[in-house]
Amino acid sequence: MAEVAGGAVARPFTTVPTEFSKKTLSLRIAPEIWLKRLVLGGMDRVFEIGPAFRNEGLDTTHNPEFTSCEFYKSFADLEELISMTESLLSGLASHVNELISSKLTSLIPLDMTTYATPFQRIEFIPALEQAIQRTLPDLEAEDATEKVAALFAELSQPLPSSPTLPRLLDKLGSIYLEPSCDVPTFLIHHPACMAPLAKSFVDPVTNQLISARVELFVQHKEIANMYEEENSPFEQRRKFVQQVKWKDAENEAIIDESYLDALEWGLPPTGGWGCGIDRLCMLMSGASRISDVLSFGNLRNVMGYGQESYKK
Repeated sequence: MAEVAGGAVARPFTTVPTEFSKKTLSLRIAPEIWLKRLVLGGMDRVFEIGPAFRNEGLDTTHNPEFTSCEFYKSFADLEELISMTESLLSGLASHVNELISSKLTSLIPLDMTTYATPFQRIEFIPALEQAIQRTLPDLEAEDATEKVAALFAELSQPLPSSPTLPRLLDKLGSIYLEPSCDVPTFLIHHPACMAPLAKSFVDPVTNQLISARVELFVQHKEIANMYEEENSPFEQRRKFVQQVKWKDAENEAIIDESYLDALEWGLPPTGGWGCGIDRLCMLMSGASRISDVLSFGNLRNVMGYGQESYKK
C-alpha cells in the first residue's frame, strides 16, 4: 500500500487504513518505484516476485490481481536486458519440454524452433510508418495529439475511449505492429511519451524523441517489458508533468514528489525488467485463458459469481 500508486499507467484499487482513517491509500500497481528506491539505497541488483493490483477490465489475458516478476540491475543497458531475456525464455522453454516429456505429459510440447535466438526485432516508429504508409508528426509538438488523432480518420480506425497521445500511439501499435509478433519479438524504441519512467533520446533516423524501452511479445501478447531507467530527477519531473496532461480515468498521473526526492540522491544507470508470471505460465502451458493458470480462477470466480446457480 502507498499514498501514490506508481510504476505503471493503471487505475489502482484504494483502501482506508484503520490507523489513519482520514487517509486513502492505493494498492500497488507495480513494484517498480519501490525497487528502484532499493537500488538508490545501494542494492545494486534486486528483484521481487509478488502480486500487483490494477482496477481494470477482465478478459482472457487480464486479471485485476496478478503476479509479476521485476528486477533492477545497476549498469545494465537494453542490449544486456535483451540478451538475458532471450537466454531466460529459450532456457525455460527447453526445461518445460523436459518436464512435459517426463511428468507433465498432458501438455503439448513446445516448438523449440520458435525459441531459437536471436529473437526478431521491430522498431516502433519506422515499422508503424511503413505499415500505415504515412509519416508520424513531430510527437513532441503541441498539436501532436490532434495530428495523430487525424490519422485514425484517414485509416478508418475508431479512436480509443480516451484519445490521449500515449493511448493513440499504443492503439496504433496494437493494430499494426502486434499482429506481426507471433514468434518471440522485441518491439523497441517506443515514442518517449509512452514510457515516462524510461530514459529517452532523439533517434537520428526519424528525428523523434524515443525511449530506451523494449517490449517482448509472443503469440501477439506482451510477456515482458524492459527499460533503461530514467535517473535524472529533472528529466523525471518533466516527464511526470507531461503525463499529467494526459490524465484520464485509468491514468491518475500524479507527480510523485517522494520518488523525485529519492532520485536526487543518485540512481546509477540501471536496467529494469518486468514480466507477468501468469502470462508466462499461459505461454509455457499452452493455456488460452489466464483463469486456467490462477489457483482460484479470475476475479469473477473469487467474487463467487455463479455460486448460486452451482448450488441449484
